Amino acid sequence: MDDFIKLLDKNLEYEKHGIIGDTIYIYVHSTLEALECPYCGVMSSRCHSKYTRSFQDLPMQGKKTIIVLNNKKMFCDNPDCEHTTFAESFSFIKGKFKKTERLINEIIQVSKNMSSVEASNYLRKNVVRVGKSTICELLKKGV
Repeated sequence: MDDFIKLLDKNLEYEKHGIIGDTIYIYVHSTLEALECPYCGVMSSRCHSKYTRSFQDLPMQGKKTIIVLNNKKMFCDNPDCEHTTFAESFSFIKGKFKKTERLINEIIQVSKNMSSVEASNYLRKNVVRVGKSTICELLKKGV
């Protein structure tokens, strides 16, 4: 399972998983001790707090997948920076999105050749819980 998680980000580490119904929940955390402030570029190793963030990913073994990430919030040690704290970020998921980039790409690929209602029905059964309005937004934005 750790190898699967490393496909998302090499700095993530698998903790545990559980299966409830048709969904697998995978719990992970980052192994990075120091992070770069996205606002000023200064490295920080002082953790402000941790919080749980969950998001959907591609299915595994026919089960929908939810990744539960123990995310860090760090202090910025640069006195000239306008931000005192910042959250750990990852390349595989944008900002406060609830779906990974690779899942969004799959949703877009499936939805290009059918109506949003048909795509939503197909995706709900086979890939991920997603509504027609989300599909329309993703196709409009061309995410």
